[in-house]
Amino acid sequence: MSSLHKYDYIVFFVYFVIVSSYGFWIYYKKKTASADSKDYFLAEGSLTWWAIGASLIASNISAEQMIGMSGSGFKLGLAISAYEWMASATLIIVAVFFMPVYLKNKIFTMPQFLSQRYNEKVAMIMAVFWLMLYIVVNLMSILYLGALAISGISGLDLTACILALAIFAIFITLGGMKVIGYTDVIQVFFLVLGGLVATYIALNLISGGEGLVKGFGLLRTGASEHFHLIFKKDNPNYMDLPGLSVLIGGMWIANLSYWGCNQYITQRALGASLPVARSGLLFAAFLKMLMPVIVVIPGIAVYLIVKDNMGGINGSNLLTSSGVQDPNKAYPALLGLLPVGLKGLSFAALTAAIVASLAGKANSIATIFTLDIYKKAFEPNAGERKMVNVGKITVVVSMLIAVVLSLIVGDALMGEGKQGFQYIQEYTGFVSPGIFAMFILGFFWKKTTSNAALFATIGGFIVSVILKFLPGWVDLSGLYEYGWAVANSSGVFEIPFMDRMLIVFAVCILGMYLISIYENKKGIVPKGLEIDAKMFKVSTSFAIGALIIVSLLVALYSAFW
Repeated sequence: MSSLHKYDYIVFFVYFVIVSSYGFWIYYKKKTASADSKDYFLAEGSLTWWAIGASLIASNISAEQMIGMSGSGFKLGLAISAYEWMASATLIIVAVFFMPVYLKNKIFTMPQFLSQRYNEKVAMIMAVFWLMLYIVVNLMSILYLGALAISGISGLDLTACILALAIFAIFITLGGMKVIGYTDVIQVFFLVLGGLVATYIALNLISGGEGLVKGFGLLRTGASEHFHLIFKKDNPNYMDLPGLSVLIGGMWIANLSYWGCNQYITQRALGASLPVARSGLLFAAFLKMLMPVIVVIPGIAVYLIVKDNMGGINGSNLLTSSGVQDPNKAYPALLGLLPVGLKGLSFAALTAAIVASLAGKANSIATIFTLDIYKKAFEPNAGERKMVNVGKITVVVSMLIAVVLSLIVGDALMGEGKQGFQYIQEYTGFVSPGIFAMFILGFFWKKTTSNAALFATIGGFIVSVILKFLPGWVDLSGLYEYGWAVANSSGVFEIPFMDRMLIVFAVCILGMYLISIYENKKGIVPKGLEIDAKMFKVSTSFAIGALIIVSLLVALYSAFW
């Protein structure tokens, strides 16, 4: 168990004062005379491109990346970087094709899109669905994994860490999206700085103090088995990252659903003009390319340090009480190597990432509940101030629920020996294929009907559950030859969750097509969106930036294939 020196706490306290003071300054400087709900929830028109991009990354790179993905780097290796690098390409797609549709049709929340494109029933069902997903999976996992890391670094009690993070996040969130967006710029600075310092310390230790280049060379040689981006079928980690599916299969669905159909993410750009929103997304795509250096390489470095017993990190500190290696302890163990002061800075960076993600998620929960559930189902005539107050109450209530869930089931779902990042991806994957199918056909096929959307919502979830538990009912060993099933740690053949998402997505698309064609023949004319081909035209500077990012991605995959 690591612990912090008093000077580390001083550094952390200074960080807290800076962020809080800046948040207060932003709140009062940009505070409008009347409380406006769109201004509170979306920071309408006030976020710059760099604030949007930084806020996207600060809200995305939280405990599940810093702790969960570093842990996956420790166990799986560089292959887990596919999530980050594919996200860069995904953000470009969202900027070009998704954002114009949202902004042209004045879409401010995802349920609003569903209501406008389909009907209120679809919108209300999905609003409730999203609230459950955001609180039970995302908010709870960020809170628990974040507290687990902070507890491991500071030596503080886990429960105390959960409560402290929740309170800090509420404090930031109640200021609205403006405060979240602009304080996220500070969060990203500390996050990147702390991550780079941790990477430097690890590589310098591996090289025996002879620099980063030699350290990285020794890391690639000593942990060569951890430097494959695409796993073969006989790889013991194939279940988590099933070969080419990370390039041409289910990972695209996971990324496009997350970055393009997710209130938590798109909310940062929905209040901006199209050029500003696109620039912000492009900036986020560039930052995403750097994330493996900060979150994956440290995990691989800890793996080599422990494997070769290089000193500095005691391998026994990474074991559970039952003697099983716990990947989630890799990053906290690495931060324990930092000198006094720098450890406090990295501790602040980690806390910043966790709080930023919690705040962004809580604000999105409040936005959906207030604008898409409370105003429509409970008080249609609610005024602006009333909706802002309901939003603030929702922030507090959702955070309390997440705290209770973290204390009750957090350890069972994401505790010792489990990969927290993979937990989030798999359980979000129960709904993302249906959501993405509903959105993509809703965007670009005017014949898509409301009942088809309901099929994708409910039917997609049911098919996901069936495929998850299918190995308990049917022997899937015959699918192994074709790469569609892999034996898990218990020897039972399962379909990797990434391939399950691809299958479910195909079922949803086919089902939506057949239902829509049938209803079209009966004379049902669905509501379409306002779409013009000119909407998708991009500026020269955006095109150049996108081309540079795609070229770098191709070079990275070529280097580590």
